[in-house]
Amino acid sequence: MDNYQIARRAQIGVVIPSTNTGVEYDLQKLNLDGVTWHPSRFWIELRNWADEVESTGDDTDTVFERFLDIMRGEIPISLRNVISAKVNHIMLGMSAETFWGGVEGSVQFEAGIREHIGDLGLTTGAQATRDALECFGAKSLSVITPYPPVGDANVRQYFEELGYTVKQVKGLNRPSATAIAETDIQDVISAVHEVDGDDVDVIVQAGTNLSTVDLFPTLEHVLEKPLIPINVATAWHALRACGVADKVIGKGRLLEEF
Repeated sequence: MDNYQIARRAQIGVVIPSTNTGVEYDLQKLNLDGVTWHPSRFWIELRNWADEVESTGDDTDTVFERFLDIMRGEIPISLRNVISAKVNHIMLGMSAETFWGGVEGSVQFEAGIREHIGDLGLTTGAQATRDALECFGAKSLSVITPYPPVGDANVRQYFEELGYTVKQVKGLNRPSATAIAETDIQDVISAVHEVDGDDVDVIVQAGTNLSTVDLFPTLEHVLEKPLIPINVATAWHALRACGVADKVIGKGRLLEEF
């Protein structure tokens, strides 16, 4: 592989919003020899959805969609910058837009990204969670998100179009992009228990600024079922795509078993 000795196994570019602190925290927890992660931030102009609702009179769903529209225009700059580091794979450290518009919307979003990255490998949140669910042989799932209702609806649409039975989607409806990272851990635990049930095979967590890498392995033991954090899923997918097959202990069943 044509890159530095320190990244002799994988040199992965990570595209994240400027407001996101969760992705880097979770990646630092993996500590894999010969693998480097190279974040490239894109500017988030509309950071506080609650303030935007108050100033414009628009509802939260409208503001959140505006937030995504603005964000999409910034992503190509971040891609250009990180590709200059000679990375051999691109991992997108954002999730809402990868689920948007169901399966067809996700395919179109990926196609738009590929226009900027050429033949480089690509990992998205939607793609990674889909592959993770297949590993576990899941038929039904529940999801927790930090999103407003419109975000939850798009997540549900994506998984239902893949053929899964979506039992519940619990949105925490955080007021801003940075507030996602400040979510109280007890709220996350309560949300997980709320969406769980005997008829739920797997629980998925969307929203990359909501770090659950420390929490979910414990909850897996408590609930006796797989829990898939979006950041763990994307890291796992990117690593496996780069041929890094290390089993990481203590960060959840996905990295331990597949």
